Amino acid sequence: MSPNPVEKRKIAALATPTDLKSNAIPDISGALAALLADVFALYIKTKNFHWHMSGPHFRDYHLLLDEQSEQIFAMTDAVAERARKIGGTTLRSIGHIGRLQRINDNDADYVTPEDMLAELRDDNKQLISLLRETHDVCSEHNDVATTSLLENWIDEAERRHWFLFEMTRPAK
Repeated sequence: MSPNPVEKRKIAALATPTDLKSNAIPDISGALAALLADVFALYIKTKNFHWHMSGPHFRDYHLLLDEQSEQIFAMTDAVAERARKIGGTTLRSIGHIGRLQRINDNDADYVTPEDMLAELRDDNKQLISLLRETHDVCSEHNDVATTSLLENWIDEAERRHWFLFEMTRPAK
């Protein structure tokens, strides 16, 4: 069912001119919206664990998670604005995030520091995979600007994963 004339005007009001093919816009902006939901989910989880950290390594872990959460949050505006630059739309609410996110929340009352780091390690690894999937969508549509951003975010996520991996490596 095609949109009625009023809906067509509303959609047109948000359209930004682009040289990307018309089918690229919903594909890319849809992939970016899902990615943004995952980035917000990982940001909140990282802050949750930052706020609830405890134990003998408190200061080191607390500061690491603060640094990582800042890096993750810094992605949010760029992801959303990239979708808008090509004429797409992005997230509108917490509910929208909840419907799209693929990274699981953690609402537990208590999580050990070791389990926090291991969960964030795995979540960052999952985010790397999701970033690569989004990169594939953008590459398919020759959206080099978005693929370039994604490549930097993949590198940042790989670094976070590496740090968390090394911190959770079993002692020999």
